[in-house]
Amino acid sequence: MTSVLTDDERDRLTGRDEDPFFDRKSSRIQPAKLGRSLSAFGNTDGGELAIGIEDDGSWIGFEKIEDANDIVNFAAQVLPPGYFQVDFLTHPNETGIVVLISIRRTPGVCATLSGEVFVRRAASSTPVKGEDLEALKRAKGVVSYENQALLFPPIEISNSEKCLEFCLSIVPLVEPERFLRKQGLINREGNPTAAGTLLFHEEPQIYLAKSGVKIYRYKTTGQPERKYLDGVPETVDGCLYDQIFSAVERTRQIVDSIPIMTGGGMKKVEYPPEALHEILTNAVLHRDYGINDDVHIRIFDNRVEVDSPGRLPAHVTPQNILDERFARNPTIVRLINRFPDPPNMDVGEGLNTAFRAMEALRLQRPEIREFGDRVVVTIRHETLASPEQVIVEYATENGSINNSEARKITGIEQERTIRRIFENLVSTGELVREGAARGTRYRLP
Repeated sequence: MTSVLTDDERDRLTGRDEDPFFDRKSSRIQPAKLGRSLSAFGNTDGGELAIGIEDDGSWIGFEKIEDANDIVNFAAQVLPPGYFQVDFLTHPNETGIVVLISIRRTPGVCATLSGEVFVRRAASSTPVKGEDLEALKRAKGVVSYENQALLFPPIEISNSEKCLEFCLSIVPLVEPERFLRKQGLINREGNPTAAGTLLFHEEPQIYLAKSGVKIYRYKTTGQPERKYLDGVPETVDGCLYDQIFSAVERTRQIVDSIPIMTGGGMKKVEYPPEALHEILTNAVLHRDYGINDDVHIRIFDNRVEVDSPGRLPAHVTPQNILDERFARNPTIVRLINRFPDPPNMDVGEGLNTAFRAMEALRLQRPEIREFGDRVVVTIRHETLASPEQVIVEYATENGSINNSEARKITGIEQERTIRRIFENLVSTGELVREGAARGTRYRLP
């Protein structure tokens, strides 16, 4: 595609600083030297590579499109089809054609033709090797830590109560150790794998530190600062099956204890249990167990955040996660589904179930975001973040509140709507009215 830039577009392109999502190279560069940038953008979060812009921002492009053929052909050798786009840029007052390559994050590990692998850090393309390369492969879904061998006697899982119960429940009946070896949960060398440990060991955290769930309660709608922490964070350990159900139940208990404002006064919140169950199950089963950290559940006055270690794997993004399927830990996902009353009853449909449950109660859709090497799902249960509760909290902290202040903190622009909310709060005895007309304020009784 060829585009003629305006003066403003040219100035923004030539004046743009290099950053995690943008790099520029001279048109005199040898194609092979572009491999670092192409690999780095493909392995990280994508970006744009402008060829024909000098370090000082000067526009010195290719004389004609054909002169850039080697560049385009080289990009096609490094990047998979469909994950990059080439645009040819011109400007009436500039010399030559600038090649702009737009790169998406690739599903697999993207290497240069010489086999080197890079990632984008700040404004540079950095090589990755050893443990960093293994972490990148896990993030891409190329390998899974669930297959990692652990050094302890296999009898600790083959003779565990959870494993014995499981083997008695499946058809055909099979001896525990034979089943574990057949499923690859004990490898050929006789070592238990991470998957076998997480599924059947009575205390997998002995060998896989921070493979549990931590639950926090913050009495705020803002950021998780220590001063708002209510009590000591709770840790839920154990095998994955018990861990999921225990963490869901404890989280529901905490959420149910938070009061909300209704037409009849302050009541307990109604919350779709399927949503929390499916989102937490997804976080535990699809997390990267190669990252030494727990799943974190943060319960606020207006939301629940489920923070899971590991990026979304392969081609899955926050935008397509409801439509795409990719299991980072396929053995764990498959076998835990064979437990009686499995937590992942509808394999591959968990998040869709959660979204439907929220919509059925007319609550906001969950929000899915990636931060570095983590995925955070935010469940904004509007009943906890109702305008009534926000108004009462403001009046509690500040002594009183008026219509203008209420519109600002709730985001509701209609003065009439806020007036009706105040009338409801007064009628239920949550607030009392002071003053008249535009001088009216409301405070606690």
